[in-house]
Amino acid sequence: MFEVLKNSWALLLGMGLLMVGNGLQGSLLGVVGTENEFSTFSLSIIMSGYFVGFLGGSRMAPEMIRRVGHVRVFAALASFISAVLILYPTLTDPIAWTIGRVIIGFCFSGVYVTAESWLNNASSNENRGKSLSLYLIVQMVGIVSAQGILNLADTGGYTLFVISSVLVSISFAPILLSISPTPAFETAKAMSVKELFHRSPLGCVSVALLGAIFAAQFGMGAVYATQAGMSVGELSIFVSALYIGAMVLQYPIGWVSDRMDRRQLIAIVAGLGVIGTVIGFFAGGRFEILLVAAFIIGGMSNPLYGLAIAHTNDFLDAEDMAAASGGLVFANGLGAIAGPVVTGWAMQVFGPEGFYVYIGVLMTALTAYAAYRMTQRPTVSVEESGTWAPVLQSATPVAVELAQEVFIEAQEEAAEDENVA
Repeated sequence: MFEVLKNSWALLLGMGLLMVGNGLQGSLLGVVGTENEFSTFSLSIIMSGYFVGFLGGSRMAPEMIRRVGHVRVFAALASFISAVLILYPTLTDPIAWTIGRVIIGFCFSGVYVTAESWLNNASSNENRGKSLSLYLIVQMVGIVSAQGILNLADTGGYTLFVISSVLVSISFAPILLSISPTPAFETAKAMSVKELFHRSPLGCVSVALLGAIFAAQFGMGAVYATQAGMSVGELSIFVSALYIGAMVLQYPIGWVSDRMDRRQLIAIVAGLGVIGTVIGFFAGGRFEILLVAAFIIGGMSNPLYGLAIAHTNDFLDAEDMAAASGGLVFANGLGAIAGPVVTGWAMQVFGPEGFYVYIGVLMTALTAYAAYRMTQRPTVSVEESGTWAPVLQSATPVAVELAQEVFIEAQEEAAEDENVA
């Protein structure tokens, strides 16, 4: 772990600052939009814009990097992000904010592709898993820290938008000044969603549903909290609870997934997520209970993504895993685009508690589908299944490929140990 920090501290520091800036602008828009009396539907469209841009950036950024290089792409996208963050408070209009969110999503996706390729280049076979774990922890800490910054200034002014812009601008300094050489960049052609579904129906459906659930949390969590009457301080704690749950429970769930039928675990974890939504729905506005609900929902939904990828890998050949990473991210992105819009509709129908209704319905569907798939084909034995690796749903195909490499290396080590025995 020390070796990973020594080689990648600048990258991890920069990514941490990026996540603070990104997490701050997401929550801030939800609060400020509600204060400016944007409709729930308008806010849902605004929040969905980020995922439209992110999906487009995931597919276009690799070609941009091949044409002009990592550094130029990094610097150009950084400029656009900072500009949009500064413009948000000057253009408090739903259409302008939607366009801004699309641009922000596109730019952050390109930045993540660039940074994650640097991370992969700085990792060796021996520490790739640790690098991925540190990357995930830094992302989570960044998002949680962003919620605390919400309390530093009045949400009705410019200050928090300026802070978000400054954090993003500063984040590029350690990355661009300290990391060398520029890594080679290659990605495999993405496997189609149709082919991915044929190989692993549960994996494909899971990542799509989880994209919709994650988008509801990341995009509409602050909107829900504001409409539920929480203060800015309570809102920041509530949104933090979603990600603290994910960070705390990510590794225990991953550890268990390497020791039992992953389809059973997907059904169990998703079922526990349903319980979290029921608790939130019937909390009656009691803040402490809402925090418990948020912890459970975040703690179940986020680790499920890495679990779904590991399950998909169990049915792929090693040479197909890199291509599958693109298909998995694309399926996840399609679900994420729809997530905020449908959440907004549910909140209009059921009130703020529609946030829990929406997530609960999707978690129930995932539970039922996982149970159904257990009846359709034999399971992969624990001995033959691969190793789980931590992946956030904000990851691009590059980070998912990195997780696939961890999976392949673990398989190769297990095969060598078996031959030695």
